[in-house]
Amino acid sequence: MTKRIRQGAAIAVAGLLTTATACTGQQSSTPGFAGRHLSAEPGANGAGAEGTGSADSFTLLASGDVLPHSSIIDRAAADAGGAGYDFRPMLKGAAPAVSGADLAICHMETVYGRNGGPYTGYPDFRSPPEVATALRATGYDSCSTASNHTLDDGTQGIRRTLDALDSAGIAHAGSARSAEESARPTMLKAGKGKDAAKVAHLAYTYGTNDKTLPDGQPWAVDLIDKDRIVADARTAREAGADVVVVSLHWGTEWQERPDDDQLDLGHELTASGTGERPDIDLILGTHAHVPQAYEKVNGTWIVYGMGDQVAGAMVNDEGVRDPRANESSMGRFTFERPAKPGQRWAVSKAEFLPQLFDPEAARVVGLDREAGRLREVRERIQGVVLSRGAAKDGLVAGK
Repeated sequence: MTKRIRQGAAIAVAGLLTTATACTGQQSSTPGFAGRHLSAEPGANGAGAEGTGSADSFTLLASGDVLPHSSIIDRAAADAGGAGYDFRPMLKGAAPAVSGADLAICHMETVYGRNGGPYTGYPDFRSPPEVATALRATGYDSCSTASNHTLDDGTQGIRRTLDALDSAGIAHAGSARSAEESARPTMLKAGKGKDAAKVAHLAYTYGTNDKTLPDGQPWAVDLIDKDRIVADARTAREAGADVVVVSLHWGTEWQERPDDDQLDLGHELTASGTGERPDIDLILGTHAHVPQAYEKVNGTWIVYGMGDQVAGAMVNDEGVRDPRANESSMGRFTFERPAKPGQRWAVSKAEFLPQLFDPEAARVVGLDREAGRLREVRERIQGVVLSRGAAKDGLVAGK
């Protein structure tokens, strides 16, 4: 995988989108296991978090990097009115889609700092733990936590992050506080009833910005390795997973086209199978800062990169402010129960939902009905998402 480290930095963005916008807690009693049927909270939009799935189908929604730069942290403090940090208003625009899914997965790219701070942005991130509360209020059930920033504050940062996610009722995959936790696949439930689908969530990163894994704790962060991923997926199947979802922090920053490493690994992982089922049912990519394509490979959907869902304004590798860093897509997939046990849960509907994060207002903006400047953004995202022929395999724009 690429070893390029993050080059972007938060910068002031006066007027960036003015024209467009005008027209800590205890570990869970059942570690590593969650599900909306177990802990339903209202989304930030006021809607209930319960999805509409049945025992025979469910919808899974996934979104891109949550990357709180210093400007984002400052805005969360302002939104809290001087009483801590409130990230819920930032995510409110995503809540209808997130809380409307049976299972929703985010990517928590940064680690959390100590209660009360100090909190920092680029290059070594320490985010307020209130981010976890906002993610749960928005409707997320699980977050991938393996990224190139997972070791920004050592193992204590990992522990604080996972403790906060546990306290908020959000499952997590990709980093761990112990060898036992690392070895246990994160299992979730989706749909309704005692026969709801069991979904395994696994997560891996290409690297950790050259920060070495702590001595004696190689399990702290899951690194991308094809054989390891396949073995973990098979372990999840043996544990009862009907669907195996893999989050990958990979690719080349600022590049809309998936790089050769992504293409090669995606092909290898989707080609791996056991019996009548593939070992992996869905791949969700993060890291590139910009939206990347969706593609069906060997019968399995790959989202090469969803982009940044929450991030400050950024400059790219050429030192130029790049608005693409605030454009993203959410992927939504409807899975259907197979006719016979042992066969795969197939995706009957694949959708993408374009999103924009306005870094000046610090708000997620949905693009499904917008016209004018925002329509141009939507069309640009759509062009990238469909650039590898996903439309012919049934990918459509969702609402």
